[in-house]
Amino acid sequence: MSPVRPVFFISDHTGITAEIIGQSLLSQFPGEAFAFTSVPFVDSLEKAQDAARQILAAWRQSSLKPLVFSTLTDPGSRAAVTATGALVMDVYGQLLGMLAGELGRPAVPKKGQFHAMVDANAYHSRMDAVNFALAADDGLATERYGQADLILLGVSRSGKTPTALYLAMHYGLRVANYPLTPENFERPGLPPQLKAHRAKLRGLVLAPERLAQIRAERRPGSRYAAPETCRGELRASEDLMRAEGIPIIDTTRRSVEEIAALLKLSLT
Repeated sequence: MSPVRPVFFISDHTGITAEIIGQSLLSQFPGEAFAFTSVPFVDSLEKAQDAARQILAAWRQSSLKPLVFSTLTDPGSRAAVTATGALVMDVYGQLLGMLAGELGRPAVPKKGQFHAMVDANAYHSRMDAVNFALAADDGLATERYGQADLILLGVSRSGKTPTALYLAMHYGLRVANYPLTPENFERPGLPPQLKAHRAKLRGLVLAPERLAQIRAERRPGSRYAAPETCRGELRASEDLMRAEGIPIIDTTRRSVEEIAALLKLSLT
């Protein structure tokens, strides 16, 4: 087993950008073991120096040079982290240098500038979409389906709710979701609530083994989580969706980010 290398995500804001970039890059090295630490809101030199101490302590404890993904914008804070000697991937520092060279003018550091660029209308649109996803979750508020951008179909625990919320938060899309249950498979065709919205329907499926694992975490030892139940429901749901011409996405090995991106692409 590989030794565990410390990895830090450091930012003067939420750290989401650093985490997305870092996790994406590290996923290309499946044989390595990493211990992740997020250090958000490093918005002063004192906090940057404290983050540097954490990095050095992790280095001493693990005996492995830490990896640091940084989106710090303040030059002094970036210098404090770089001085640790860890492998610092300074996303903003490197890219800002390239941009400054091309544009012929220096950057003006401003903490959280990326997030401040999001206008109020976009923010309210996303919050409205989140409220819609919650109101139209799991077959609720079918009378509002006319307002939806997408309606997700799938058996219980196929990933409909987290995907709907992700699409709302990141893309401002209004997404409802409708659960396909054994009762739906007893009658041919789509449930009546869905027939008028066929163009908005998208199906989610996954491997029966994965579905059984997810359901067992919720109801261990139940018929609901039994492999034969999962296989039967998934087969019936996929047969229904294919017969109705509904686009299907297999979520087995995809993250919610990938699923959401594919669904958004399906709208174009």
